[in-house]
Amino acid sequence: MSLLTLNKMYTHFNIDKFISQHVTGRDTSLLTEDFQKNNTKLHAQIDEKSVLVIGGAGTIGSNYIKALLRFRPKRLYVIDINENGLTELVRDLRSSVGYNIPDDFITYPVNFGDKVFEKIFRRFAPFDIVANFAAHKHVRSEKDVFSIEAMINNNVLRARQLLELLAEFPPRHFFCVSTDKATNPVNIMGASKKLMEELIMAYSSVIPITTARFANVAFSNGSLPLGFIERINKRQPLSCPLGIKRFFVSPVESGEICLAASVLGESGDIFFPELDENKDMLDFSKIAIALLNSLGLEADICKTEDEARDKALKLGEKITSYPICFFESDTSGEKSFEEFYTNNEELDLLTFINLGIIKNSPKRNMAEIDNIFKRLESLFCSNTVNKGSVVEILKEYLPNFEHIEKGKHLDQRM
Repeated sequence: MSLLTLNKMYTHFNIDKFISQHVTGRDTSLLTEDFQKNNTKLHAQIDEKSVLVIGGAGTIGSNYIKALLRFRPKRLYVIDINENGLTELVRDLRSSVGYNIPDDFITYPVNFGDKVFEKIFRRFAPFDIVANFAAHKHVRSEKDVFSIEAMINNNVLRARQLLELLAEFPPRHFFCVSTDKATNPVNIMGASKKLMEELIMAYSSVIPITTARFANVAFSNGSLPLGFIERINKRQPLSCPLGIKRFFVSPVESGEICLAASVLGESGDIFFPELDENKDMLDFSKIAIALLNSLGLEADICKTEDEARDKALKLGEKITSYPICFFESDTSGEKSFEEFYTNNEELDLLTFINLGIIKNSPKRNMAEIDNIFKRLESLFCSNTVNKGSVVEILKEYLPNFEHIEKGKHLDQRM
C-alpha cells in the first residue's frame, strides 16, 4: 500500500463506523431506548427553554449540544476558551440537517472563571438549563505543581465561583460533568473530580444539580485512539500501553448521557452508563490493532520507541505494515481498569434502561467545603508547595484516594 493511498484512506476513514464495529460493538446508541421512553419528558424540559453550555466546543460538550438541538430550545449560549473549536461547532451545526438551531444562538470565546463571563451571565440570566463541561480531563495534567494547580483551579475552585453565581440566578437544571476516575481515584485528576462532586452535592439543596460518571469517549479530542489517527496521518509510529482496559462510549452517546442526566435526574443524582465488565471493557492495544487492520495494515511490533521512530522514518512508497511500540504502563496515576461506583454507594438500576444512578450521596456542610478550599488556596500560595503536599491534603478529605505514584508522567512517553 502506498503512503498516498494510506493518506487517502485516512481522509475517508469513517470514525463512527469504526467505533460501532470495533470499539462499542453497538449499531445504535446505548441511549436509544431511554430517549424513546422519555421523549415526552425531554421535550417538556427542553422545548422553549433557555440553555447555557460552558465548555461546549469539546467532544462531550459539542455532542451534548447536538443531542439538545434534536429538541427545540428557545435560547442557546455557548462558552469555551477554544475560539477555533467554537468556530467549527457553529460551522458544523449550520452545515448539517436535523438540528433545531434557535434564532437566539451565540458563542463566546471566554473563560468561565473570568470577569467577562460573569458580565455575560448577569446580562442574560436566568437560564433554565446550565451545563458545565469545562474541565481538565487528562491524567497527564498532574505532571507538576503548576499543572496540578491549574487543574484543581479549573475542576474545583472555579466551579465554586460558578455555583455561587448560579445560587443568585437558580436554573431549573444544572449539570456538571464528572468522570469514572472519581470512583476510588488513583490520580489527582480523578481526586479533583471527586472533590467537585462533593462540592456540587453541598449545593444540591440550593440548586437542582446532577452529574455523570462515564467511560472513555472513543476518539474524543486528545484521546489515545484519536492520537493513533494523528500519528498515521503524520507518518509517525504508534505507541500504546498494554493491559489498560477501559469502558468506551461513542461521542454521540457521551452527549446523550449528559443530556439525560441534566434534565431527567433529581438533584444530587450521579448518572453512569450500565455497561458489562466482560463484554464492554476493551484494551487500548486491541483498538490500535483493529485500526491498523481496517487500513489494510499489519502491526509491526517494536520493542522500543527508538526502534518505532526509526522504522517510521524508513516507510517506503508501498507498505503493508506499520510500526507500533507496546509498553507496560509505568506512569503515575494509571488505573488498569474502570469502575463507576463503589460498594458503599446506593444504586438505582431500574428508572432507566441503560443508565444507572447513584442516589443520596453524602453531603458535606458548607463549613467543611470552606475549610477544604482554604487549605488548597493556602497551599498554592505557599513557597513550599509540591505534588506530595497536594496529595496529602486530598487524602485527608477523600478517604478512597489511593494515589499511584511512579515518578514518571505521560508527557515523558511517545
